[in-house]
Amino acid sequence: MKIYIALFISLIVTNFANAQNTNINIDRNLNLTCAFEKVILKNPDHNFETFTKDQIKRDDITKLVIESKSPNVLNIKNLSNFIDKIELDVKISNKDIVLIQALDDNKNYSESAVLTFKTGELIHEITKNINQKEKEKEILFYNCKNKNQNT
Repeated sequence: MKIYIALFISLIVTNFANAQNTNINIDRNLNLTCAFEKVILKNPDHNFETFTKDQIKRDDITKLVIESKSPNVLNIKNLSNFIDKIELDVKISNKDIVLIQALDDNKNYSESAVLTFKTGELIHEITKNINQKEKEKEILFYNCKNKNQNT
């Protein structure tokens, strides 16, 4: 489990360092449905504990929309209310992956997501209280499909 977290964080940090001037190099518009698989929670009650869809209630994403307009515009709709309201600080897209990361104005709340087209896996991380000693995290895993096909 900690391997998933380390891999995800490593991917975010590595890509974030190189992402500031990265252009979107594909033109892809997707309408996806994403089934919730599991969540990893880090909060006062749980220390990176994993819960499956049978153990915890989380909604599926019924209509995740990704619109890319090369070379530098990527719109994500219906991932979360927070992502819907802001412009993304980081956006990467290529033939294999989409990576986004967004921070609030106070840099105390962030959301990031990685969508892998080959597997259809979507990992959505929500971090709260970034400026405090005890951060809270939710790392949600989904399996996405595009019109009856894997992404």
